[in-house]
Amino acid sequence: MTDRKIALITGGSRGIGLACAKELAKAGCDIIINDICDAEKAQPAIDELKALGVNAYFYSFDVSNYDAVKENVDKMIAEHGKIDILLNNAGITRDGLFLRMDMNQWESVIKVNLTSAFCVTNAVIKYMMKARQGSIINMSSIVGRHGNAGQANYSASKAGLIGFTQTLAKEFGSRNIRVNAVCPGFIQTAMTAELANIDDYLAAIPMKRLGTPEDIAKVVKFLALDTDYVTGQAIEVAGGLMI
Repeated sequence: MTDRKIALITGGSRGIGLACAKELAKAGCDIIINDICDAEKAQPAIDELKALGVNAYFYSFDVSNYDAVKENVDKMIAEHGKIDILLNNAGITRDGLFLRMDMNQWESVIKVNLTSAFCVTNAVIKYMMKARQGSIINMSSIVGRHGNAGQANYSASKAGLIGFTQTLAKEFGSRNIRVNAVCPGFIQTAMTAELANIDDYLAAIPMKRLGTPEDIAKVVKFLALDTDYVTGQAIEVAGGLMI
């Protein structure tokens, strides 16, 4: 078993997930990345992480499939000994005004964004309980607190993560397991690149810029490694958008 902390990051092969993986790697953590792509597509991310001087591993499976999650998490523990940090980052959007939203748009987003956090946390937390330590971070969103037109499904999934976070913080705090959420605002990713009204959002942000994946990664690193007494929090990283 390595002396380094080991972080599992879902949806970690690109975007915010990869930025978080790199920030934790710079701090000396070994990294396990999960995504639904094949190993060849994830290899550049693995190479970037290994170049930072840590071990990096990739597991491809559907995080909303309970049986697949349990099988793969058990395999991770068998191969690497532990999981100290869990970042539930996997997420999708299927935007549309509510009156036009169909059941597939609703269920697919809830499944990937919210159910996956249940599945992965459920599989990992028994090992954290045995170790009597751990940090779980759920990637919520500012719209999980404030809503956003055209994102009823996404907003509901991200609001659910906040309630999930606060409940687990209460249930597992006595086991020295901290559970927090990060609520990004509008961040420069492929997801926000598709927004047609981005100039309207920029005008409403006091800092007058979109955030970067690295802005989110720094907060994730703080919650994972730099504090022992913060739990049950949902920290907005949004340039002051909602003040």
